[in-house]
Amino acid sequence: MTTQFNYPEYAIIDGEKFKINTDFRVAIRCNDISMDNSIDITEKVLAIIYLLFGKKGLEARDKYEQLGEKAVYYLQCGKDIDEKTKKEEEPDMDFIQDMPFIEASFMSDYHIDLANIEMHWWKFYNLICGLSNNDMGNCCVLNRIRNIRTMDISKIKDPKEKNKLKEAKELFALKKKEKQKQFTAEEIKNMEEYHRLIGK
Repeated sequence: MTTQFNYPEYAIIDGEKFKINTDFRVAIRCNDISMDNSIDITEKVLAIIYLLFGKKGLEARDKYEQLGEKAVYYLQCGKDIDEKTKKEEEPDMDFIQDMPFIEASFMSDYHIDLANIEMHWWKFYNLICGLSNNDMGNCCVLNRIRNIRTMDISKIKDPKEKNKLKEAKELFALKKKEKQKQFTAEEIKNMEEYHRLIGK
């Protein structure tokens, strides 16, 4: 079963349906967990399975590998992203840090108030990709900031302009995250229950 836009709502494994928690906030949380080097791989997998597929996913211990694969496919919006390319690309956006700019851009471009709606992760991602980004001035606040972050200021000859852009780059630079395990009480409870069941 899918929505009218063909965004997936279920993962199907051996004929069994696992409902996906499709709201974009959940996917952002999953992506944040996946990039957190302070969390070991087992905890990452369990947390992401729980967030996306709920208790049913967590209880399907014999299907963890397949659920993990479905989770990766879902979080990458069905795109095959090469791991080497992913590591080499310098990020110019952080969903959590940039959420105020994302919300402002959705409001200005689409008249959508993200604070008051649920939205499928794939739709959210597609709309992010479609935000206005024009050198001639028609550019949302998020893309203005992303353009500043990726701008090569070494090519700017005017010293005042170069200084101005350097200050802007520093102001809007992506923060280095001090990573700590930050699971909710419910996530911890469910993972502890899993460890109890398997005798760890």
